[in-house]
Amino acid sequence: MKKAYVFPGQGAQFKGMGKSLYDSSSVAKEMFEKANGILGFRITDIMFEGSDEELKQTKVTQPAVFLHSVILSKCIGDFAPDMVAGHSLGEFSALVAAGAMNFEDGLRLVSARAMAMQKACELEPSGMAAVLGLDDKTVEDICSGIDGIVPANYNCKGQLVISGKKDALAVACEKMKAAGAKRALPLSVGGAFHSPLMEPARKELAVAIEKTEFSKPVCPVYQNVDALPHTDPMEIKANLLKQLTSPVKWTQIVERMNADGAEAYIELGPGSVLQGLIKKIIPAAVTEGRQ
Repeated sequence: MKKAYVFPGQGAQFKGMGKSLYDSSSVAKEMFEKANGILGFRITDIMFEGSDEELKQTKVTQPAVFLHSVILSKCIGDFAPDMVAGHSLGEFSALVAAGAMNFEDGLRLVSARAMAMQKACELEPSGMAAVLGLDDKTVEDICSGIDGIVPANYNCKGQLVISGKKDALAVACEKMKAAGAKRALPLSVGGAFHSPLMEPARKELAVAIEKTEFSKPVCPVYQNVDALPHTDPMEIKANLLKQLTSPVKWTQIVERMNADGAEAYIELGPGSVLQGLIKKIIPAAVTEGRQ
C-alpha cells in the first residue's frame, strides 16, 4: 500500500499540543529541548501550557506546528513514506521528515520565515478571506479584475482562500457573494500570505535558504507551487522560496498523489484539517491522523 504522509500548516495549533509526545518519548523530549535552545525561548512551555493568544504569536505558531509534526515523524515506528506533502508551512515539515534537510536547519528556516512574514505584514494593511461554494475559475476571474487580490490557497473544490490588500479584499468578498458564493469572509490572520505582498519576506528568506544545505529526500515531495513531485535539491530550494508569494495548490497536490498511486493519507501533526480536505477532494480516500 502506497502511503502519502501529509503535514498541516499554520492554524492547526491548539493548547497542549505535543505534550503527550514529550512525556512518552525520550527521543521527542530531546528534540523539543534542542528546539528550546535553538529558538532561545521555551516554546514547549507555550505549546503545553500557554494560552490561545500566546500560541497565535507568529514566532510561536509556525515553529510549534513544525515541531509537533516533525518530532512525530521521528518517533512513530512505522514512518516509511512513499510520498510526502505539506500545506504551506507544512511543506517545511514534509521536507525535514523526508530527509531533504536536517531538523536543526529546518527549525531555523521556519523561525526565520515566521519573522520575515510578520515584518511583511506590518508594511501594509492586508489579509485573507475564505470563499466557499464557487468554482476555481469564477474565483480566479473575479480576482483578476481587482487590483491587489489573488487566489492564495486551493484547499479543495468549492473552498478557496484569497489574499491581498484590506480594502480590495472587502470589494472582492462582495463580488464573490454576488457571483453566488455561499460565504466569503475575512480570516483572522496577520496579512496577505501567499501573495505578492509577501515579496519582502521572500527576499529575506532567500538569504537563509541559500545558506541551508539540502539533500535528496527519501521519497518525492509534492510541492505547493506546482503540485508536482520533486527530489532534486536545487528544484526543491527554488520552489520553497517561490512558495511565499505563490498560491498553495493543495487540491492539485492531492489529485496528483492519487493519480500517482497513493492509497492511504496519514496526517502528522496537530488537528485533522488536511484529512477533511483530502476526503472532499478524493471521497474514497483512506485517511488517518497521528498526534
